[in-house]
Amino acid sequence: MNPPDEIRISALRLNTHIGVPDDERAASQTLEADIAIRVQAKFESMQDEIAATIDYAAVAGRLRELADERPRRLIETLAAEMAACVLNEFGASGVTIELRKRILPDTDHVAVRLVRGN
Repeated sequence: MNPPDEIRISALRLNTHIGVPDDERAASQTLEADIAIRVQAKFESMQDEIAATIDYAAVAGRLRELADERPRRLIETLAAEMAACVLNEFGASGVTIELRKRILPDTDHVAVRLVRGN
C-alpha cells in the first residue's frame, strides 16, 4: 500500500510566549515546526484545481496566529493545538508535527513530535 500524499511545511518559524517559569514566558521566543499534512485525495485526482487541495500558505498563517494567541507552558500543548487546528479547520485526513525549541545548553534543540488522524 502506498503512503498517503502529503503537503510539507519545513522549519516554519512561530513567535510565541512559552516556558514553565514565568520569566521564560515573559519574552517572545521563536520555535520551529515541521508539518506534514495528509490530504484526503491523491494529488493526480485534484486536476490542478486549488480548491481540491489544502492551502499551505493559509495553514502557515493560521499556525502563526495560533502560536501567538496566548502564552503556554508546554510545547506539547502547542503541538497538540496545532494538530487539532490543521485537522479541524483545513480538513486534512492526518497531520504530523515536530515542534522544536532552542532552550537547553549544549544542544541544538528540544523537540516534540505527534501524529494525528490517518
